Amino acid sequence: MPIVVDEETKIFTINTKNSTYQMQADSYGFLLHLYYGARTDGYMAYLVTYADRSGMCGCPYDVHDRTYSLDVLPQEYPFQGAGDMRSPLLVVRDDHGAFGCDLRYRDYEIRPGKYDLPGLPAVYSEDESDGAETLVIRLADERVGITVELLYGVLPEIDIITRAAIIKNEGTGVVTVDRAQTACLDFVHGEYDVISFYGRHAMERTPDRHHVGHGTFSVGSRRGMSSNQYSPVMVLCDERATESTGRAWGMNFVYSGGFEAEVTCEQYNQTRMQMGLSDDRFSYPLAPGEQLVAPEVIMTYSNAGIERVSQNFHRCIRKHVCRGTWRDRPRPVLLNSWEAFYFDFTGESLVRLAEQAASLGIEMLVMDDGWFSTRRDDFRALGDWTVNEGKLGGTLKDLVDRVNALGLKFGIWVEPEMVSEDSELYREHPDWVLAVPGKGPVLGRDQLVLDLSREEVRDNLYAQLCAVLDQANIEYVKWDYNRSIVDTYSRASNDQGKVLYDYMLGLYDLLERLVQRYPRILFEGCSAGGGRFDAGMLYYTPQIWTSDNTDAINRLTIQYGTSFGFPASAMGAHVSACPNEVNGRETPITTRGIVAMQGGGFGYELDLLKLPERACEHIRNQVKRYHEVEDLVREGLFFRLSSPLTDAVCAWEYVAEDGSRAVVSAVLLSVNGYGVANYVVPRGLTPGALYRNLDTGVVYPADALMDAGFPLPVGLHANAAVMYRFERVDA
Repeated sequence: MPIVVDEETKIFTINTKNSTYQMQADSYGFLLHLYYGARTDGYMAYLVTYADRSGMCGCPYDVHDRTYSLDVLPQEYPFQGAGDMRSPLLVVRDDHGAFGCDLRYRDYEIRPGKYDLPGLPAVYSEDESDGAETLVIRLADERVGITVELLYGVLPEIDIITRAAIIKNEGTGVVTVDRAQTACLDFVHGEYDVISFYGRHAMERTPDRHHVGHGTFSVGSRRGMSSNQYSPVMVLCDERATESTGRAWGMNFVYSGGFEAEVTCEQYNQTRMQMGLSDDRFSYPLAPGEQLVAPEVIMTYSNAGIERVSQNFHRCIRKHVCRGTWRDRPRPVLLNSWEAFYFDFTGESLVRLAEQAASLGIEMLVMDDGWFSTRRDDFRALGDWTVNEGKLGGTLKDLVDRVNALGLKFGIWVEPEMVSEDSELYREHPDWVLAVPGKGPVLGRDQLVLDLSREEVRDNLYAQLCAVLDQANIEYVKWDYNRSIVDTYSRASNDQGKVLYDYMLGLYDLLERLVQRYPRILFEGCSAGGGRFDAGMLYYTPQIWTSDNTDAINRLTIQYGTSFGFPASAMGAHVSACPNEVNGRETPITTRGIVAMQGGGFGYELDLLKLPERACEHIRNQVKRYHEVEDLVREGLFFRLSSPLTDAVCAWEYVAEDGSRAVVSAVLLSVNGYGVANYVVPRGLTPGALYRNLDTGVVYPADALMDAGFPLPVGLHANAAVMYRFERVDA
């Protein structure tokens, strides 16, 4: 069984295939963290030390032992008020306004299968074959009147443990929650590095590795979304860990709003890693009988390097976060109209573009911004989701039928969470936006944010979107979100500290209603590109536009960083025109295609009608090549063979789970001197086997490939790329 409880010692053990997680409710009722590491038997309470470390480390009131202090002991769910002065997961105030609580162990239960969370996305288990179980541990404070249910989900075969918490007010007065983070790991010793992912619009998720010294390292978002600036993913690892060696622990937040992730090295060289909701503009009152759910954190451990953490995340998100019709299916190769026409298109120009796309093997046309109401620029009409039939030259159904007749699917772009001041919706309902009374609103892209915490706002958007989607055979929706939330005030809320959290619950409610009504539609998430690339959105949209930056060389870093927490199947990646509109770089179309094929949402963003025949032939061949490797990109084990940040060659690899096939791609970033050979060293192949390069015919021994690698063609110029398919030669 994955979950084992020793009733006498109150030691709780969670086992996965390759890891063990252990904690103990001690004799005072405090829940101590004992161990998270390699799979093992036995009890690890011996790792915890007790000593009189001075009067500065306080003891709980009923503990008459100066060797016992929660300021030093490893905690499973640290809370403010019991003497642990490190960063807590929970801060509450009672109905007198006093801070602090004293949570003690009450009881536990074990449930078959994986828990779900009311109103929030969460990892799921489809059937009993994956061996999933849930452990619930209840902590309580009788004085304050709160109970905290700690939820632990285990997917043992893929080394995943999830954590969530439900804070319940079971008392008679109002309890205010000022901090509600979800998970922490306390390490009693060790030297570690922390890997986080920073960026900005059009340059998201650049890996940043630091040694953990004394003090706190934190990243997060106060933007009302997970953000382009920081990713809700963090990895802690041994200071000398590599992709394939050393210990590493990963946390991945299943939430799309503000977050905070931090690592702290404290006074006795202990390290705490934690993740959860941002405290920014958060203060959540709970009346008697109410509860607050702290969103889920996915955790995993590896003693075989950082890449194993990523692979565990990938398996979990592909099969246990993403849902629906498109989870396991090849995604259509699409052409988005944005960089071809921007706002300046008609129904006829779209059909001409679709005709050319069909001749090149492309499978879907997406009509981007500009198809609705009076929308001709980004200053107007958001919120008015009615088809501009004058612009399209007929109904939406007429246009979609013409595109379908060419053999192409059809998709549209929407941005439902926003509204323009110049719109009928805003003129009719100015109180439906998040705006502070008496204060001029902060505009982003000349738009305001609709208050999705209000049911009537969600109902209006749902009705408008359904009216559009019911008109024609729409098979794809790009769901965009193009600004941060600055003015946090809802006219429908009696406490503004609830608004950002309730906004996310409202967004998830709207998305759930739509994906349930339209199970055949492929929804793609987007937020100024990659501003909301998180596991929460992937629960509703199985792929996300990775970045508005489609430059192939910049995309190497963006997609490299994204791969630490998310599978390739989740990445939308397209070939765009050159010079690139973001940075003006010229890159060969072969390289642009190979880099875009790193994502499972492959497509194009350019005007096919302006391309020479040679470029069109490249596209025909790229579409064929993508179909040859698509299943490996979507389902294979992913290996980061080298880094675009430090190496002359950026290389990556997909390997079938059974080792039968592999795809290796590489981009030469730096050329120094004449005739220098560059080598790529694959991993994950079957030891002792032979592999044939299907593109060159050369047969290699797997052990030599994984030890010495193979050379790239000598004479490649800078930014040139290659892709090789390998097949195991079975006797």
